[in-house]
Amino acid sequence: MHNFKYVSKKQFSPVKKDLIQIINSVQDQVRKNFTFQFYFVGSAERNMVTYDVGSNVGYDFDVNIQVNDAENKFSAKEIKTKIRMAFDQVVTYFGYDYGEDSTRVITIKVKDKYKSRILHSCDFAIVNDYIDYHGNERQEYIHYNKRHNRYSWQEQPKGFYLLEEETEWIKDCGYWQNMRDLYLYKKNHNNNQYKHSRSIYAETIHEICQKHGYYE
Repeated sequence: MHNFKYVSKKQFSPVKKDLIQIINSVQDQVRKNFTFQFYFVGSAERNMVTYDVGSNVGYDFDVNIQVNDAENKFSAKEIKTKIRMAFDQVVTYFGYDYGEDSTRVITIKVKDKYKSRILHSCDFAIVNDYIDYHGNERQEYIHYNKRHNRYSWQEQPKGFYLLEEETEWIKDCGYWQNMRDLYLYKKNHNNNQYKHSRSIYAETIHEICQKHGYYE
């Protein structure tokens, strides 16, 4: 059982500003190879950043890095490695540790080493947004298979594409506060340390839609 609460915009705004500066520096670092855009997603995009009052893990952000025309020039491994190494050139100046490479994201963290706690962190997913042959918006991301040390582009699961439409439906129907309450509940009852905020957010959206008849 956790004790998650929402972080005020006033509290997380300076951290978000630093993250934008870090990303801008990374853009400069990799520019000779490729360019990319970025955007905050999930709880950070919706002003739903949370932190656990009683734990040693602070609040986190999720950012998508959208590479521009890099797939034809560099492998998935080369793209993610170049971006991670660029982060490592910058993040320590802002108090972050070097990036950690996981299945879907690169994670950077600010730690209070004296109290053995994480103050805040950010997960960066490297994605490619595109239009398929049928005119549908699609997204793939760089997936890292640690066991085989293999990087590859993988398509997002089907549920991913419904998320924005479902979110707007929840807002239009007046269930937004219900969604915020359920999201906080799920965060407080999550015992899977590898489940990131973006996954819990998506689960919450789908559950609210199912409860109130979106799929009927």
